[in-house]
Amino acid sequence: MNEQGLRLGDLLDDYCLRCRRLLNHAVASMMNGQVVKVICQTCYTEHAYQHGEGGKKKANSRTTLFDQVLAKFSSSDVPPAPETPAARKKPPATARSITRPKGKAPRGKK
Repeated sequence: MNEQGLRLGDLLDDYCLRCRRLLNHAVASMMNGQVVKVICQTCYTEHAYQHGEGGKKKANSRTTLFDQVLAKFSSSDVPPAPETPAARKKPPATARSITRPKGKAPRGKK
């Protein structure tokens, strides 16, 4: 359905700024026959009509920069990682037997 045929309360798909998804929205206000505000039917947030656009992720500049730095080094130039205490393996624990004093029954059994 195009915007010209919409009325207040009609449902349409739009990008919700709070849910960060393309979801059902109800038309909340119109101006000159154009949808201005919508209400998300999932979280009930009222926001400006996004025309179904939004949520486009920008290229992460930090990741791009990291990839550029890594490209300058070859695998032979990278020193080995230092051994951390968590990386060292602990010897396996030995099994210990449980002993009770003689003549006493375990709890709950008589």
